[in-house]
Amino acid sequence: MRHNKKKGMKLGTDASHTKAIKRSLVRALFENDRIKTIDVRAKAIRAEVDHVITWAKKGDIASRRLAIATVGDKDIVREVFEKAAQGMWADRNGGYTRIMKLGPRKGDGAEIVIMELVTEPVKAKAKKATKKAAPKAAVTKVEETKAEEPVAEAEVVEETTEESAE
Repeated sequence: MRHNKKKGMKLGTDASHTKAIKRSLVRALFENDRIKTIDVRAKAIRAEVDHVITWAKKGDIASRRLAIATVGDKDIVREVFEKAAQGMWADRNGGYTRIMKLGPRKGDGAEIVIMELVTEPVKAKAKKATKKAAPKAAVTKVEETKAEEPVAEAEVVEETTEESAE
């Protein structure tokens, strides 16, 4: 049993260095909209990035102060809040980041990823048709096409037989 278990990943360092790594990566992601890092670090900062964007969507002073405390740079926080005010993530309820794997690093085999902010609008899922209605429609279409095809073949066969008889 691990009493007093701390929340989050250690990333192989002590607490102050882990905090500095996370802050630096979050800042770099908001500055560049895309960073290249290892998989474990990307997954560790994903929650913090989502928190900052959620606070930006709220837009009040308390949220801005929380974001400044997390990111550590007022100018970057101002830019994120402006993007959120313009409606960049208005239709999205979470999932503000995308992680794409690139493969293992040559030296130590660590999984390298590209982490980027998602800027595309959310696509609505297509509504599924009811199971009973879809198969009946498909069966009738198939039967109609089968009925038409043999008639066309029979005419062609008759014409060729008449030509060969002459």
